[in-house]
Amino acid sequence: MADRKSEANGVSGKSNELIADFDPPKAPKRNKYAFACAMLASMTSILLGYDIGVMSGAQKFIKMDLNCSDNQIQILVGILNLYSLVGSAAAGRTSDWIGRRYTMVLAGAIFFVGAILMGFATNYAFLMVGRFVAGVGVGYALMIAPVYTAEVSPASARGFLSSFPEVFINAGIMFGYVSNYAFSKLRLELSWRFMLGIGAIPSIFLAVGVLGMPESPRWLVMQGRLGDAKIVLDKTSDNLEESRLRLADIKEAAGIPEDCNDDIVQVTKRSHGEGVWKELLIHPTPTVRHILMAALGIHFFQQASGIDAVVLYSPRIFEKAGIVKDTPQLLATIAVGFVKTTFILVATFLLDKIGRRPLLLSSIIGMIVSLMSLGIVLTIIDHSDQKITWAIALCIVTILSYVACFSIGMGPITCVYSSEIFPLRLRAQGCSMGVAMNRVVSGVISMSFLSLYKAITIGGAFFLFTGVAVVGCVFFYTLFPETQGKNLEEVEQVFGTFFKWRSTQAELDRKKEAEMVANNKAQS
Repeated sequence: MADRKSEANGVSGKSNELIADFDPPKAPKRNKYAFACAMLASMTSILLGYDIGVMSGAQKFIKMDLNCSDNQIQILVGILNLYSLVGSAAAGRTSDWIGRRYTMVLAGAIFFVGAILMGFATNYAFLMVGRFVAGVGVGYALMIAPVYTAEVSPASARGFLSSFPEVFINAGIMFGYVSNYAFSKLRLELSWRFMLGIGAIPSIFLAVGVLGMPESPRWLVMQGRLGDAKIVLDKTSDNLEESRLRLADIKEAAGIPEDCNDDIVQVTKRSHGEGVWKELLIHPTPTVRHILMAALGIHFFQQASGIDAVVLYSPRIFEKAGIVKDTPQLLATIAVGFVKTTFILVATFLLDKIGRRPLLLSSIIGMIVSLMSLGIVLTIIDHSDQKITWAIALCIVTILSYVACFSIGMGPITCVYSSEIFPLRLRAQGCSMGVAMNRVVSGVISMSFLSLYKAITIGGAFFLFTGVAVVGCVFFYTLFPETQGKNLEEVEQVFGTFFKWRSTQAELDRKKEAEMVANNKAQS
């Protein structure tokens, strides 16, 4: 009956199918299992965030209790970033050896020991030992969380899920700021020790929680465990067809024949990873060279544009602006943490809808305007002999706008972009290089900011950060292809032509469109 009615109206069932083919595909539902895995993995990043946030306020109490100079304080604050290089350098090898999951457990255990040592420190040298141990744990967490998250995420939600590490860094910063305020009323010798030592508590829960996660499917394939990898991919993909395609891509990258479907297979393993480092650094192809430039570049500009100077030294900046009392300084700092965390949550929902490039470019342009404004306002305050209320208010507004612009793009996209552009065989080591660049620049900025603003004025320091951000904006615009919605193993196809990547992308889009037309014709 229905068929006759269709024919009577001049529309066949086949025509209905063809019309349906042109309807836009429905967005897949959020994969709750992949969401939970990414959430747990990314929570390890809270360790770095807490340390950054808590040191911004604790440094003032440490200085008074241990009679430290400004040079000692800026070294103490920033040295953790350099210590974390030990962890990030080792994390690539460790994660390939014992797996992504147990590497996260190791990160939590090391940070736990470091937090306990800092909490019981009796002098500056003892405190530095605790900073070293905690820094190694932070390095492990920073490198492995985005790698694992990218490897379990389906393409439709990879940007959303891969931004989680940055979300939890910001949450950690917020907790650190609140801890500063909560313990600031204790006796001097207890206040900063409680602030630092209490960071040991979340690391215990994180290490236990991570044990409930599955191992990365890419690591399982590299170990020859195809059966286990298929189970994980079935659970973390939007559908079984995507799971099959992801497994085929990983098998190809691992050198496993496509028709090999045994649960356990033999995989040729590199004994020490010399081939990986040689491919990355000594004889890189144009594609690998472009990928490496993009990954190292985004990590460099993220930190060189001054974010850690603002986050770590916000009480000092507010003091220079004219807010001299401890409680208003700490409350203003909490406002910085709140805004930073709020906008990173907004960014997580925009990454897979708007794309990486629009958010990144909008973010850094906003940062440039905010940094320039902050430099002007601080210069006006610095040259005034009296308190200027409007300038203090504007200083607070520009700092909040700066961290908001950072969190809407530059913050989460650095983590997302660098973890998704490396091919499988180079991913662990490539990401560890990106983290190393990030921590070196962060360490240099945080260990020299007090000396820098004393040398060129605090306004001059932010003018310098403005110049760096301008260079970064040009770099991103010219060299960064869009990666939104692409499978991890096909992202590298748009790299290798450097400034001509747009024409390469256009050609790939034409080929994909032609294939879709051919498939539709074959089906009809």
